[in-house]
Amino acid sequence: MKRIVSALATIWRLASPYFRSEDKWAGGVLLATIVAIELVTVAIDVLINQWRNRFFNALQEYNWAAFVHEAIYFFIVGGIFIIIAVYQLYLNQWLQIRWRKWMTERYLGEWLDEATHYRMQLAGDVADNPDQRIAEDVRIFIEQFLTLGLGLLNSVVTLVSFVIILWGLSEAAPLHLFGLSFNIPGYLVWAALIYAIIGTLLTHLIGRPLIGLDFHQQRFEADFRFNLVRTRENSEQIALLKGGDAEHARLSERLGAIIRNWHAIMIRTKKVTAVTQSYGQAAQIFPYVMVAPAYFAHKTQLGGMMQAASAFLSVQGALSFFIGAYRQLAEWLAVIERLEGFERSMAAARARRHGDIRLAPQAARDITLTDLDLDSAGRRTACDSGESDLARTAVHIADRPFRLRQVDAIPRHRRHLAVRPRHHHASGRHDADGAAAAAVFPDRNTRRGDHLPDPPGWIYACRPHRRARRRRPARVGRTAG
Repeated sequence: MKRIVSALATIWRLASPYFRSEDKWAGGVLLATIVAIELVTVAIDVLINQWRNRFFNALQEYNWAAFVHEAIYFFIVGGIFIIIAVYQLYLNQWLQIRWRKWMTERYLGEWLDEATHYRMQLAGDVADNPDQRIAEDVRIFIEQFLTLGLGLLNSVVTLVSFVIILWGLSEAAPLHLFGLSFNIPGYLVWAALIYAIIGTLLTHLIGRPLIGLDFHQQRFEADFRFNLVRTRENSEQIALLKGGDAEHARLSERLGAIIRNWHAIMIRTKKVTAVTQSYGQAAQIFPYVMVAPAYFAHKTQLGGMMQAASAFLSVQGALSFFIGAYRQLAEWLAVIERLEGFERSMAAARARRHGDIRLAPQAARDITLTDLDLDSAGRRTACDSGESDLARTAVHIADRPFRLRQVDAIPRHRRHLAVRPRHHHASGRHDADGAAAAAVFPDRNTRRGDHLPDPPGWIYACRPHRRARRRRPARVGRTAG
């Protein structure tokens, strides 16, 4: 129960901002219209159910005039149903594209604002493939939200409407077994409820692993697609270094993960499909088996039996909503989990803007940071005055080793950025180094003699020895140009 409440809270947190945005009136009107059409659809189903009684009674009584009247009635009601179904689909798609545009723009703004995407990368964040989450997961979330939401609404309204009808038909066609009549109030309703509960429990127990499998499948697909794009963008380097075989092996490894997870999905889906198809086929004959004894005992007419069977199927279908939508629901929950992780990752990156900055150095050797004056080998360089001025200032980094792919944190009260040393001549430095640091700290300027707006205070530049100038590291926080 706690997981259901948590999932509903997450869905509300993801969906509600749109209906409080600047597009809330258009979105609200579209959603209200779609819901109203869904309610009209249920009302038409009730009218068709009552029509079945009259139509089949006319057949049983060989009443030609009643048959023609009911046929015309069906064409009118059916025509209305077709028109509203077409406009419901049209308005549904209109709402989807408006909602998707707003949600995508919002995520793009948060992801690109204040170099959030760069901080997420520096931190080695678990929010993999943000491109897929913005482009694909947003679309799936909105589509499934409307599809499953309207389906659930339809099931609830149908259940309330047809339970009343089925309860009355249970009295008109009492249960007959072995030539005896049993007066059980609403026995058709109870039969539909028990039948739906058994099917739902079986489907959930067998199909529950699909949620995790769908989550991993989306991640593996995104990883494979991302690496294909990366290979295409770096095709020149791969060709010059003759790295085609290595790239092929790496891509084959990611494709293998997709195939292995897909095989697991196939096996699990086969089991779920076996249960749901058996359940659905049995539901077609089950209500007739329940009502047929009363018909053959002349307690009800053919129209009454057909109406009771139709109402039973409607109630059973409403109660079995999660059985039919289980595969879609599993995929949707995986998407929700991915979007929630993406939002958490962006929120954590924004919180680190003036707090902890976690760095993942790329150097293969151990590096000990005692100050920011490092030569190209990662060793500390001495200043002309002997000891680094920077080491004596408030901006001090305790000695700590950094290894390949190791992630370490700078304390929250230290507001500075360490840029790894370069291995080429100073004249080959790129302005992008300063631009990257400036993007992380837009309100910091650490040129020589500049004062920070708030603690820790001053940052002093240290001139390295003459012999170390040719291999000095890229400057820190220097703006482009």
